[in-house]
Amino acid sequence: MIQRVTKTIAGKELILETGRIARQAEGAVFAQYEGSVVIATVCCSKDAVEGLDYVPVTVDYNEKYYAAGKIPGGFIKREARPKDKEILVSRLIDRPMRPLFEKAFGREIQIVPTTIATDMVNPPDILAIIASSAAVHISGIPFNGPIAGVRICQVEGELIANPTYEQIERSTLEIIVAGTKDGITMVEGGAKEVSEEIMLAALEKGKAVITELCDFQEELRRLAGKEKLSLTVSPAVLENSDEIRRAAYSLLEEACFVPEKLKRQTAVAKVKADFAEKYAAQLEDETQKKLFSALFEDMQYEILRSSILDKGQRVDGRGVEDIRPITCEVGVLPRVHGSALFTRGETQSLCVSTLGTVFDEQIFDDIEGDKRENFILHYNFPPYSVGEVGRLGTGRREIGHGNLARRSLEAMVPDKSEFPYTIRVVSEIMESNGSSSMASVCGGTLSMLHAGVPMKKPVAGIAMGLITESNAPNARYAVLSDILGDEDHLGDMDFKVAGTEYGITGFQMDIKIAGVSLEVMKNALQQAKRGRLHILSIMNATISAPSSSVSDLAPKIVTFKIEVDKIGALIGPGGKTVKALSEQFKVRINTEDDGTVTIYGKNASDAESAKTAVMGIVADPEAGVIYNGKVTRIMEFGAFVEILPGKEGLVHISKLSRGHIAKVTDVLQEGQQIPVKLLEIDKMGRLNLSYIDAIDADGTPPAESAAHQRTDRKPRR
Repeated sequence: MIQRVTKTIAGKELILETGRIARQAEGAVFAQYEGSVVIATVCCSKDAVEGLDYVPVTVDYNEKYYAAGKIPGGFIKREARPKDKEILVSRLIDRPMRPLFEKAFGREIQIVPTTIATDMVNPPDILAIIASSAAVHISGIPFNGPIAGVRICQVEGELIANPTYEQIERSTLEIIVAGTKDGITMVEGGAKEVSEEIMLAALEKGKAVITELCDFQEELRRLAGKEKLSLTVSPAVLENSDEIRRAAYSLLEEACFVPEKLKRQTAVAKVKADFAEKYAAQLEDETQKKLFSALFEDMQYEILRSSILDKGQRVDGRGVEDIRPITCEVGVLPRVHGSALFTRGETQSLCVSTLGTVFDEQIFDDIEGDKRENFILHYNFPPYSVGEVGRLGTGRREIGHGNLARRSLEAMVPDKSEFPYTIRVVSEIMESNGSSSMASVCGGTLSMLHAGVPMKKPVAGIAMGLITESNAPNARYAVLSDILGDEDHLGDMDFKVAGTEYGITGFQMDIKIAGVSLEVMKNALQQAKRGRLHILSIMNATISAPSSSVSDLAPKIVTFKIEVDKIGALIGPGGKTVKALSEQFKVRINTEDDGTVTIYGKNASDAESAKTAVMGIVADPEAGVIYNGKVTRIMEFGAFVEILPGKEGLVHISKLSRGHIAKVTDVLQEGQQIPVKLLEIDKMGRLNLSYIDAIDADGTPPAESAAHQRTDRKPRR
């Protein structure tokens, strides 16, 4: 039976429908917002696995090119592996939903949101979040939702919910907020130095919309919801659990406060191994073994949280606002254009900046339309950074962390018109113990400044954590600055804030509890600002302004403008002219529709020589100007001389010398470079030239002639 609900959100109609499409899925929702349509489905495996300590959920967001009336580019005309954008949207859906599934359900869950139509006005990613939650909520899969998402932008000082692409482009703040009726559980976005107060106002507006959307999904569930499937609750309990807890707790507590990460892990592992050996016979049973590991995890959870809430002490001995020691170095690598090593405690990022040309820009081919970006950031997290063995590669985590670091820096990267380079920053994580993405922001700033990139302002980032006593209104909580990996794993919040000394540029938050209040958010933002300013002060002591020039190894770029109607002359038929210039001067030349010409050379001399040649091509001949021309043809009555590319005139035999000559070849040879003066352009557009020999009649030496000096023009006043 088809069931449909409708609601107006931000002045536009949102439709959720089920029962017409994908009816064999456990849950399926057709969602439409104006001209954008997403179908979200969810299925679960038939059999459950007992004792899972994680939720086996996968989100596979995908976009069909036909949604925008396009055929995929390249040789393969089928949608292939997920693009970065699809992976990022999958993470936007996964992160707020994952904590709301029950581990005890024990079945593999797959959510597949598919964009099948787009009006190129309303982004489909928010629709995919809502549709995915609705599909799970009406299904039989146990879910402590629903959740909803909304995009909030600040456009010309006004906060707008679910803006269009055009409004996003003009915004100074863009965040995606997701959560339940109880509170916000995820935030992701970027900004152009907005204040903490504006960020809080945006979160508050987002929370109100989320509440509406959650109620809307409840309405659909009342019409079409299935009975929830049962959980796989194991009756097994750990034998001797009280005995093990009493004996191990104090030993584990001591191990948990060893300052260094690897030594701490070793100490904790030893306590666990000693007790595993003592109870080896009992732990031969696989279920008992899992319960034994769960007990130690629970004890670590209690130890860390009680120490922070009761004593204000963290596992490495810091107070809640203390930031680990920071060192910054620049110029750590030879030959590269810019490099920096940023170390904060046991987290370390080696950042390298490379300057390229317009031909190195990142090209995106997706349903939103082709676009190019001249700022690229790639984040790599090799297994050795945490002392482990594993496969090298780029996974969803690398793409997500890299995108956060890129957004945090992007607002402070100079405009292309000011700095016409393509900039690629690569962050290689050398060590990791908390917030390597924010280390990438700091290292990225340092390496770009070292490369000579004139950033608008330096950017730093910090990761915050949260420990709560309970969800009660007046329960104790502690906000932690510069969290460790253990505090991320065992805490309630991972909250990253990047920005300049004046405002926020990047923002990401994940909550593992039902939600957080705006009061907690306000305190976290203010504490994050203090930490960010502290980190910036250390970075600025190392390098606070861009290097005076880019590396000698970087391309040399010359940018100037020509008249738009001269572009064709520069390019030439089939690109012949511009290709010839590129080969002659060993440069690359790019032209844009507005008349901007950019020349890329390996050295400044080649680039400037190419510019001179280009200006010659697009310049109009002027009477009275002296040109350095090339003899192209010799006739009985004179010689034809090319004074500008494609423009030649005649030097009559009578204009070759002040004295009598018998033959033109007595004075000139084909291919010879000679200074000539343009006497006139006749009614038919022909150029009449005069050869300047040793000394011209007006006294102009040949050396000045080569510099294209005017001889008949009065000085400008």
